[in-house]
Amino acid sequence: MIAAHLPPLRLRDGRQLSDAEQAVLAIPDGARVYVGGGAAPPLALLEAMVSQRHHWTHLELVMPMLQQRLPVFEHAGEPFHFVSLQASPAFKYLWGNPALRVLPTRYGDYARLCAADGPLPCDAALVTVCPPEQGRVSLGLAVGSVVVPARTTPLVLGQINAEMPYTLGAGELPVLHFDALVEGADAPRASRGGNEVDPAAGAIAALAAALISDGSTIQFGVGSIPNDILARLIGHKGLRVHSGLVSEACMLLHQAGVIEGPMIAGEVVGSPGMRAWIHRNPAVLMAPPSVTHGAATLAGIEQFVAINSAVEVALDGSANLEMVGSEIISGPGGAPDFAFGASISNGGRHLTALKSAAAGGSISRIVPHIEPPHPVTLPAYLADHVLTECGQADVRALSGSDRGLALAGIAHPDHRAALERAAAGSPGQETPG
Repeated sequence: MIAAHLPPLRLRDGRQLSDAEQAVLAIPDGARVYVGGGAAPPLALLEAMVSQRHHWTHLELVMPMLQQRLPVFEHAGEPFHFVSLQASPAFKYLWGNPALRVLPTRYGDYARLCAADGPLPCDAALVTVCPPEQGRVSLGLAVGSVVVPARTTPLVLGQINAEMPYTLGAGELPVLHFDALVEGADAPRASRGGNEVDPAAGAIAALAAALISDGSTIQFGVGSIPNDILARLIGHKGLRVHSGLVSEACMLLHQAGVIEGPMIAGEVVGSPGMRAWIHRNPAVLMAPPSVTHGAATLAGIEQFVAINSAVEVALDGSANLEMVGSEIISGPGGAPDFAFGASISNGGRHLTALKSAAAGGSISRIVPHIEPPHPVTLPAYLADHVLTECGQADVRALSGSDRGLALAGIAHPDHRAALERAAAGSPGQETPG
């Protein structure tokens, strides 16, 4: 199934360069370069680009999700320009800089966006790979966001990371596919853990776990709430995972016998223990976006349950997942893909899980409207189940004031009355009794 979704490898002469500074000089001036992100960007290649920056007058670097600032950021516009496909705090010091463009891109669009016939065709790809084994390497922890440029760009440079696991599936590539392979020594970043007890997250997790039936296929995002939900699934049976990512919580569920079959994902987050477990483990298959996030694929999955968080949910059911106050914290990512996928899956369900308030209860996360400049990441027509520590609201069959009152009912108690008054003034027909 996965192979059918992969573009053919571009033929090349298989020449191997071992020096990073020599390798990056193969990038032509004016090129658009796709840079792998995730937990282990190719820092040695990027540092070499910085040291050789006077070789170019203009380079455009296209980047998916980043967990850290990159050395090229210190030379924005001279010569480096950036296109972010997934905004994150890594770009914090570049907000407003004319050298940065942020595209509001769904993860499911990555492959088409950067394909040879797409609007952002790339001339080169810089990726991180595991050490070669029997003439092959793997893209390791970040596959879905990288695999199409890694297979199709005219120039492909790989950085070998000794701590990168060999993951099976779409990220496997022959060594001779690369124009250059260089050594690097940067440890992949572990996911941010959260061992502290959070009563609100625990209450939300208990509600969500009760909505997930045995035999469901689950998808989840990042953060403490999704992690708590996964931990609550330990008593379930016959679950499957089809997600943008797999995490350490998935490993624990698989080891406990809760998860059946191979887990399908595009990215991996976790600790060194997770990286060791996933190495050549057939329990996880890495796949391109058309498989992990594609509507045609998701529509064929029975009981597909998408679990994601949000910054705020409006009384009409629309949600902002991208901005807190004036700060950009994320992009659309895979949430729009999965919310729609759950809506067309037979028995599918989309759970939006969030705490009812922030800043010690002073800021409600159930709001009358999504106010600009905050974006509407998920439109109201995709609203399904919304959960806070104060309860849950199934709004699929509700409209107007009925929908608003249901969502006001799970708001923080300090804000509930004001939201109920706002909801009562919402236009729309009442649901018949």
